[in-house]
Amino acid sequence: MSNTPFDPSKFTAPKAKPLPVILLLDVSGSMGGEKIKNLNDAARDMLSTFSDTENGETEIHVAIITFGSQVILHQPLASASAIQWQDLSAGGMTPLGTALQMAKAMIEDKDVVPSRAYRPTVVLVSDGGPNDEWKKPLYAFISDGRSAKCDRMAMAIGADADETVLGTFIKGTSHPLFYAENAKQLRDFFKFVTMTVTARTMSVTPNIVPEASTMAIQPATIEARQDKHQSVTQGSSAEDGGYW
Repeated sequence: MSNTPFDPSKFTAPKAKPLPVILLLDVSGSMGGEKIKNLNDAARDMLSTFSDTENGETEIHVAIITFGSQVILHQPLASASAIQWQDLSAGGMTPLGTALQMAKAMIEDKDVVPSRAYRPTVVLVSDGGPNDEWKKPLYAFISDGRSAKCDRMAMAIGADADETVLGTFIKGTSHPLFYAENAKQLRDFFKFVTMTVTARTMSVTPNIVPEASTMAIQPATIEARQDKHQSVTQGSSAEDGGYW
């Protein structure tokens, strides 16, 4: 008979690996009214779905950085099931560069995003152009360190969003630049992000991002801008939630 003492720590279940999702959300003054309302609704629905799809092997962690009057860590990185949603409010300018610096610092910090974590997804949503120094922070984010290895998605809200800046953010990924000019398109984008992330939690290779064509929802892309004037002329429907 073995005299080895019993060690209960050897029999604990392995801890779930985190799959980080970092939202960079424009809450500048131009995001007021229906835009911020619909952004709140879409983000709240995303968190609810993430919470429902967690399993023993993978746990979705979410952080939210907002940029408007200030750059704020609205939600520190935490398990989606533990987050109590707090609505966003709009005001101020668009300090994107500072927001990118905060996001990069978070991703590079292994005490916040541990080495055992799966490849993070970073989502940038904006309806305008940055008003601070953004070039160096943006290029550092997409080309250097751990942040460069993240899956990156971006959505332009309305015709005034800076296509060049947002397009640069997703450079090197397989994603198009998504676009929303009404509430339905914004919701579709967030549902697409949700499906992409949850599909990874059920995959045997969670670090590999599924092809966009395999998702049930195909959000509008920046090409929709070409049809904007025609769409506005035809009028908006209640289902769309109105045009911005």
